[in-house]
Amino acid sequence: MTESRVYVYAIIPAGAKLPADAVGVGSPPAGLRLVGDGRVTAVVSDAPEQLRARRRDLMAHQDLLLRLSGSGPVLPMRFGVIAPDEASVRAQLAGSQSEHLATLHHLDRSVEINVKALPAQDALAAVVAEEKNVRRLREEVRRRPGYEANVRLGEAVATALSRRAAEAGKKLLHQLTPMAREVAAGPEVLGCALNVSFLVDRKESDAFRSTVQRFADAHRERVELRVAGPLPCYSFVPSRAPRPTVSRV
Repeated sequence: MTESRVYVYAIIPAGAKLPADAVGVGSPPAGLRLVGDGRVTAVVSDAPEQLRARRRDLMAHQDLLLRLSGSGPVLPMRFGVIAPDEASVRAQLAGSQSEHLATLHHLDRSVEINVKALPAQDALAAVVAEEKNVRRLREEVRRRPGYEANVRLGEAVATALSRRAAEAGKKLLHQLTPMAREVAAGPEVLGCALNVSFLVDRKESDAFRSTVQRFADAHRERVELRVAGPLPCYSFVPSRAPRPTVSRV
């Protein structure tokens, strides 16, 4: 490693201040500084010699981004972005200033909340009571126990659980979409019927989470909801927005 390499956390408007006593990744935690000219600046630190996706460093990265977003818009970098030197960061900021300003304006006063919908746990009684096909197959197993009958029953239960979770997820998405400034579908997750992120006004984030909880309570026999956030707005950085010329760990 050369001493000039820098770890890049975020891009923020010029003139914004770093949070008091904030530190970066590494052991000991690296000191933070601002790099840039013009109307945008980057939050950076010295790059650690050995950077791994350890919980301590992941949380340090995310906590800093959330603290920064508490006082103004933030264009977040994902964990592990390292630039060759400060000069390359300045050059990229200067060349893409208008794009970065547009993104910062887009994300101002917002946070990301991710919602995942999974099949409900311990919902067999509800599935048997409400799904005719499952009831029929269960009766067949009782009359004629056997491996194939059990397999058919198990497959029917799994299919019903997944379908019920997907139906509930669609209903939830319809309910939450008007509460968000923007919605972004996440990558497919094994066993997950819905994986969606919402761009939400910071002041409305508690009300948003409360709405999700009320839905979860009312549909617990159909779906299990997992909510993460407030998060940095990773999912809402436009794909057209340039990123610094960097190497990823």
